[in-house]
Formats: sequence, structure tokens, C-alpha cells
Amino acid sequence: MAGKPLHAFWLFFPAAALWAALVVPLSMFAVLSGTGWPPGLIGAGHGHELVFGFALALIAGYTLGPQPWRILAPLFGLWLAARLSWLLAPDWLASQLLSPAFALLLARYVVPRFQAAKKWRNKVAGPLILALCLMALVYFLVRAGLPFPPASTLLHTAIIGLLLLMTFMGGRIIAPAVAGTLEKKGTPLEARVQPLIEGWLLAILPLAMVCILFTATEKLAGLLLLGASLLIIVRVARWKLWHCTDRPDLLVLALGYLWLAVGAAVTGVHLVTGHALLPALHLIAVGALGTLSCSVMLRLAWQRARRRFPPAWQVLAIAVLIALAGVCRYLAGPLPFSQPGLLWLAAGAWALTFSGVAVQLSLLYQRSVSRQPARNPVP
Repeated sequence: MAGKPLHAFWLFFPAAALWAALVVPLSMFAVLSGTGWPPGLIGAGHGHELVFGFALALIAGYTLGPQPWRILAPLFGLWLAARLSWLLAPDWLASQLLSPAFALLLARYVVPRFQAAKKWRNKVAGPLILALCLMALVYFLVRAGLPFPPASTLLHTAIIGLLLLMTFMGGRIIAPAVAGTLEKKGTPLEARVQPLIEGWLLAILPLAMVCILFTATEKLAGLLLLGASLLIIVRVARWKLWHCTDRPDLLVLALGYLWLAVGAAVTGVHLVTGHALLPALHLIAVGALGTLSCSVMLRLAWQRARRRFPPAWQVLAIAVLIALAGVCRYLAGPLPFSQPGLLWLAAGAWALTFSGVAVQLSLLYQRSVSRQPARNPVP
């Protein structure tokens, strides 16, 4: 049994969910308690951990597939060492090196998996993941003295990068699932992946990432994000999700996709009008990333362990709690610690969601090892 490959999501998804549940309330405690502990979550530290810790663990779990322990063990050990060292001693050189080391090793195993595709749109996931992994290295170089870009701007760019990756991969998950559901009902779906819209998104969002790096082009970045938001809304509307009312798991996935549109639109408005960017970016990092990541984690785990969709109460709880967290964090504004009530409400809803997901994933893993793996998981 020990020599058999393990699906990477059984290892990385529970760890990512648990880390997400811990990081946000601990970052608030570090500031509001006056202790400054843990030091790695002060200031932009929690943003670093949610992008280069949580999000990269999600990517590892979703893209690595079944792997032998000789690959999974070093990867996971490096990820865990990076998280704990950053949490406790972020100024140590070893702590700063471990995150880019994990990111680059992850890219080494993941990026080549996407190069066999023939169409350029199908190959693009590899470069997108590589770009996010390289940002962990650039973040280290910025802390080491690289004059440009500022660390905060780099994190903002990384969040737009996550928006791009979620837009691409989310569409590739939702479109075939909706098409399969509608075909069973005798309702054909012609607009599936929608390559024209996808192509425009793959052109607009990378350009927005570049523009957001420079003050002189921030308004152009805002306009690009507004255009991307409109394209995402059109794409969702063409999926005919009103025919899927018996599939709450798909509806919540689509809700997460619409959070991408909301986050892109509000971020675009803030850039164009000169308002503070941080509250708007949390609509992407909390609303979209939270809803989509929890939905995908549970979907994969339920398929593998039980050959069925996640129960309605689980996905609906995710939708409500993450929406509460996203809205409260946005309303807390650019000076969030002046609104501790809203912040604690957002942090509590977020932590409750991800701790529940971590527990559910652990229970499903126990179920999966007690029976033969499903041969035909639900598409």
C-alpha cells in the first residue's frame, strides 16, 4: 500500500484548507492583540501565505494527479517547512528561500503536464502556473533588495494572476459539467468552453497584470478588468444554468465564477477612480478563491470517495459563509483594523468554512481507503 501512488489532492487539499482556516484569524490576532505574534502574518504576511502558501497548495493538489511518495513527500515537506518557517521567522534567509523553492519544484512537475496539448489555449495553463510560481521567487528578490516592483504591488499582481488562472480553469471545469447535466435532460448546450470569449480573457487579463505594476497604467488596468468582468458574465449566461436547479454543486461553482466577475469589476472601478485597491482585491481573494476552491476540493473528494456530488447543505453553506466573509472584508475598507467587528466576522466565516472542508476531506479520505477506488467518477 505504501508504494502505491497517491492522488495529490488527498494530501494537499486538507493541508491547504487547514492553513487557510488558521492564517486569517492568526493574522488578526497578531495585530489586534498587540503581541505581534505570529510575526510572519503581520502586514502583508497573510497575503503572502494565501497566495504562495494556500493557492499554490491548491494548484499542487489539483494538477499533480496520482504521484509516488518519492515525489509527494519532498514536495509536501518543502511546502510545510516553508509555511511554518515563514509563520515563525519570516526574516530568516531560510524562511524566505523555502517558498520559492517549493514553487519552483512544483512548477518542475506540473508545467510539463500541459505541454502535450495541440491548441495554444489548452497549453496556457502551464505558463500561467509557471508565472505564479515565479512570482514567489520575485517576492524573495524584492525582500532581498530588488527595487521594483514593491512587495505590495507584486501581491496585487499575483491576485490578478489568480483571477486569470481561476477564469481559465474554472471554465474548463464548469462547462463540461453543465453540458453533461443538460444532455441528460435532452437540452443541448452549444456554448461550452466558448473559445472566442476564453481567448479574449487570455489576452486581456495578462495585459491587466502588466498594467497594474505601473502607476501610469493603473487606469488602463481598470478598464481591462471591467471588460474581463463583462466577458465572464456573458460566458456564465450562455451556460444556461437555470436548467441546473437540481445541481446545487454546479450552481455554487458558477457562483464562484461570478465572484470573479464581481471582483474584476469592483477592482476595475477602484483602479479607474483612484480608490484604495486592497478591499476590492479581497472580493477576488475571498469571494472567488474561497467559493471556487472549496467547491472544487469537495467535488473531487466526493467523486473519488463516494462516486457522487457533494451534498447540497455543504455547498450552500460554503456559498453563504464565503459571501459573508467577502462582503464583510470589503466593507471593512482600506483601514480594516479600524473595523474589528467586521474583520472578526469575515475571519470567523472564512475559518469556519475551511475548517469544515478540512474535516470533510479527512473523513472522505478515510472512506476512500476503506474501499476500492471509483473507476468511473462522476464527470
